[in-house]
Amino acid sequence: MSQHVRIQVRLPEGHWSGDVSRSLPSLVLRIEETMPLGKGRGTATLSASDDVQLALEAHPGIDEVRSLGNQRFAVDIASGGGGFIRPLRTVGVVPRSPFEVADGWVDWTFSCTSEQALELLTELTKSGIPHNLISTRQNDSRLLTKRQSEIFEAAVKSGYYDVPRRISLTKLAAKLGIAKSTLSASLQRIESKVMNGFQREIQNR
Repeated sequence: MSQHVRIQVRLPEGHWSGDVSRSLPSLVLRIEETMPLGKGRGTATLSASDDVQLALEAHPGIDEVRSLGNQRFAVDIASGGGGFIRPLRTVGVVPRSPFEVADGWVDWTFSCTSEQALELLTELTKSGIPHNLISTRQNDSRLLTKRQSEIFEAAVKSGYYDVPRRISLTKLAAKLGIAKSTLSASLQRIESKVMNGFQREIQNR
């Protein structure tokens, strides 16, 4: 059964994005796209919260840095400069893009089977790579029913959850064509599901 697995991993010394982010503790690298080219090489497109061009150019794992403007860069990764770490290649999983790297830690989300998730955690442990399992969630389990999703989307778009609220419960109920008491009960169930469904993510942020 397929699931979403979110893991934070400490990138090893020598990995270009791990090293660059460790050298600038306030930096957040957002890796928008990465592509392996074989022989340990690759390319990546990224954006950064701080001026990072000099640090990228100075890293031996980077062959070339091209500025795309507005703190966005394209980089060519040298052989051994650090693409996807060995446990990912062993298990055969690829993280979803974009993902972020800060202070040497990368935040990866995978769509994989439960067997692959367990194997990945095992390989990370065997390799001695520090990691934290943040959350797992089944891909095919709907957090909300179709009708609940419609109500929730309408509430969000209408500004019910804005501060201050842009629409009252009474007006939202009239807009949806349902009784105020029915809407109130529905929103309570929706909010409970959403909060419980993302409890672990919220606690770990």
